[in-house]
Formats: sequence, structure tokens, C-alpha cells
Amino acid sequence: MNTEARAAQTAAAQTAAGRELVVRLAFGSMAAYTLRAAVRLEVVELIGDGPRTAAELAAGAGTARGPMTRLLRALTALGLLTEDAPDTFSVTPAGTLLGPGHPDSLTSFVRMFTDPAIVRAWEHLENSVRTGEIAFDSVFGTDFFSHLARHPQLSADFNAAMSQVTSETAAVLPGAFDFSRFTSVTDIGGGDGTLLAAVLDAHPGLAGTVLDTADGLAEAARTLAQHGLEDRCSLVAGDFFRSVPQGSDVYLLKSILHDWTDTRAATILRHCRQVLPPGGRVLIVEPVLPEAVGTEDAGTYLSDLNMMVNVGGRERTRADFEEVCRRADLRVTSVTPLPDAAPYSLIEAVAEAEAEAD
Repeated sequence: MNTEARAAQTAAAQTAAGRELVVRLAFGSMAAYTLRAAVRLEVVELIGDGPRTAAELAAGAGTARGPMTRLLRALTALGLLTEDAPDTFSVTPAGTLLGPGHPDSLTSFVRMFTDPAIVRAWEHLENSVRTGEIAFDSVFGTDFFSHLARHPQLSADFNAAMSQVTSETAAVLPGAFDFSRFTSVTDIGGGDGTLLAAVLDAHPGLAGTVLDTADGLAEAARTLAQHGLEDRCSLVAGDFFRSVPQGSDVYLLKSILHDWTDTRAATILRHCRQVLPPGGRVLIVEPVLPEAVGTEDAGTYLSDLNMMVNVGGRERTRADFEEVCRRADLRVTSVTPLPDAAPYSLIEAVAEAEAEAD
């Protein structure tokens, strides 16, 4: 084969691969709604240890057999089920994560991130890119968190989803930072307490506080009770844009700052700085974007767009975190990737005056 023929063959292969990629991405929203249907119809729970026939699953879900078979085959093609024999299905290891009984379940995450409250604003992504405006506010007539507050079930799904995606970080963070040097940790926007409970379990000498809205704390008491932490951890309903509780020497923020503009993120951090004692630390757990896109998973960049259209926040680079911390009189001293909780990193910050003294 001559050089010209090889170049033509390579170009054809690249075009074919490119077409496959674009078509797969264009079908992305359909795949998401396929997951949503599976969760809402409780397909994984109905299959159980399986295998189960399509007829059995249709009867259990209260659907027609034919459409159920088509859904099951789509889930099989997506890698969530296997078709062991014609019209007979079992759950793959990935598919088990769609069952609420799995310890690493993502059912609430799927429910939340395929809910109209999330996806409708994405229809207006182009406008957000053109104008910088938050699409959610114009679609729903209010901001995202006010909308949650008005819809209790949606708020509960959101809280559960946040807890589910925090589980990997909760398994890693207690060993990623030397908490033993400190006496108390306040988790800002800590939700149901999943992350702080893991830290306190691993460090018996620590006390803790979870700050969140009353809605955000709805399941926190149960989490603390499950871990036997009622005497070592308090719950504070409040607004981190007004103040944060005094009394801790570590202030922890996971997946909080990316919800907000730089100005509002700096306000949250400034309130932490105001109560930070000498030698205290502010710990930020969020993805840290590289200065230029490399081989990172696309999920973080899609999250960045999600922040833009739904809440007006953003994912940040190290330089971005350094700047927003500087505006709060804090200095970033280290950024440590958490490989077992990718894409998150642990960002450590201290008071500016202490950093200068060092």
C-alpha cells in the first residue's frame, strides 16, 4: 500500500471513529432517561438475584410486556443488564448501583440528575453561553435552591444524591489529612453529615459541627445516630452567607464553592476566616481543573456547564481557588488530588498572615 492509500485509509478510519463519537454523544440524553425509567420502574429491585423474564418484570412493574422488553434490551446494550437467554435478564455489577439496597447506590443521584429541575435549564445552555445568565432562574422563575425549598420531595432527593456522591470522598478524606492535630471540625454545608461522620469515626479525639439549612440537615440526626456520634457532633441550622459557627479549628467545605460565583464563594470563605483560630485550617474538597484540558474525564467539564446553567457557579483551577481564597484573606498552601475519590482534590488554606509568617 502506497503512502497516499495509507493516508486515505487513516482519514477514513478517523472519520468513522468521529462519527461514532458524535452519534453516541447525541444519544446521551436518551441514555440518561433510560436510566431514569429503570430507577422509577425499580427494574433492578425486581430482577433481584435474577435472572428474571421480561414477562415477570413487566408484571412486577405494572407495564406491558413488549415495551418492558425493549427497555431491558436498551439497558443491556448500555452495560447495566445481561440477556442470559432470550427475554431473560440479570443485573451486571454496574447495574446493581441502580438498586437502593446497594451500599454504593446511585439511585437518588440518577433521580436527581435526570429530574426536570436539572435538565430543563440545559435546553437553554446556548443562551447561558451567549449571555452568562443562569438559565434555571428564567425557566422556573426562582433560583435553584429556593425551588428545592418549595418542593420537599425534590429537596429530599437532592440531599440523598449529595450523600451518595460523597461516599467515596468520605472513605478517603479521613486518611488524606492529619486531623489528629486539631480538636474540632465544622462541615460547612455538610448536609446529612456523611462526610463529617467518617472523619469523626476515624479520629475519636475530634468533635464536630454540621452547618446547613434546616432542609439540608433533614437526615443528619439519623446519620449521627447510626454512627453513635450524637455526643460528639452538633447540628446548626444557618446560612453560611451570614455567618458560620465559632469554636472549630478546621472548617471543611465539600462541593460548596462550585455552586457560587467568585464573589459569593469569597463571602463564605471570609466567614470561615473570621472565626478561624491561630493555626486553624480551611479545607476545600472540589475538583481542580488543569490550566488546559488534558486527559481528564469529561464529567468535571459537564459539571462546570451544569453549574453555569443551574446555579451560576463554576468549577475552578488552582489559580482560581488561590484568587477566591486571597479575597477572603486566606492562602492556599497545598492541593492534593484524591485518586480514590476522583475527580476531587483536597485544597488546604491558612490565614494569609500565618502564611506570610512562615
